[in-house]
Amino acid sequence: HILKTIILGQMLSLFICGTAVTSQYLAEQYQVNTPMFQSFINYSLLLLVYTTMLAFRTGSDSLWQILKQRWWKYIFLGLADVEANYMIVKAYQYTTLTSVQLLDCFGIPVLMALSWFILRARYRLIHFLAVAICLLGVGTMVGADILAGRQDSEGSDVVIGDVLVLLGASLYAISNVSEEYIVKNLSRVEFLGMLGLFGTIISGLQLAIVEHREIIRIQWNWKIALLFTVFALCMFGLYSFMPVVIKVTSATSVNLGILTADLYSLFFGLFLFFYKFSGLYILSFIIIMVGFILYCSTPTLTAEPTALPQPSSTGLDNAALKLEENDAETPAVTVQFTRGETVVVSTD
Repeated sequence: HILKTIILGQMLSLFICGTAVTSQYLAEQYQVNTPMFQSFINYSLLLLVYTTMLAFRTGSDSLWQILKQRWWKYIFLGLADVEANYMIVKAYQYTTLTSVQLLDCFGIPVLMALSWFILRARYRLIHFLAVAICLLGVGTMVGADILAGRQDSEGSDVVIGDVLVLLGASLYAISNVSEEYIVKNLSRVEFLGMLGLFGTIISGLQLAIVEHREIIRIQWNWKIALLFTVFALCMFGLYSFMPVVIKVTSATSVNLGILTADLYSLFFGLFLFFYKFSGLYILSFIIIMVGFILYCSTPTLTAEPTALPQPSSTGLDNAALKLEENDAETPAVTVQFTRGETVVVSTD
């Protein structure tokens, strides 16, 4: 189970790496910064595939029934997911890469707290120790970035950038906890279909407001189109595959596993963007994986809902209850009819 969890988590990290590398290549080589447009393409693909699947369903889990019962909940979920994506990307304009990497980890304790209250997850000491080890690995990775000179220069307003990262990480936590609840109690197709529907609407409106000028300025060619296509496929794969992994593990486990995504992006950056290599990157990868394995080695518990106390009964109710108890203790009686209308009665 641990080996499967590790492999699934690293597959998600590779999808995230693909989105990060293509976005950075678009920004550095072609000066294309359109995070909302890229998200809109992903939500549109989810709409095309999973919302269409819901549209052909019938019964209680059809598209119309889901909308009639839970439409307002999915509006909030779509809003949280869209804005989380936008805030994290927008934060790079105001603060440093180092700050984003460190503060983005704020989503993990928020996720654990939400899982505690909403999903009734109960953690042991080893889980908190594992999370601390993973965060130590992130700190090591940030230290390697500083020594290698990868940190960006100060942005125009660091406080705004840091606040955006914290808000984005918290919204990601809300989205992931909602995803775990829906996938484990309803269905994966419902989650992706509703996210595709409302994510497309919300991101489309926001795109028309904040990014229409950037899209007009794009000098389209086959390389830019290819980068957008690879980004969309990686993001679609990430969104389609993550519910599968969350159903096997948990949202917290998934978020710990994908901490290695920045390291995979770095390895690609060594060849594409000529980053400097540091041995601390390998050390940080090892530390994160040790913490991740430690977390997965002990399953979390789920608290049972508190049972309501039964009201005490007196008089005839109590007598009836006593009769039922006596009946439960009476041995079972078997009656068999044989030829000649002879009745044989036996007790077990």
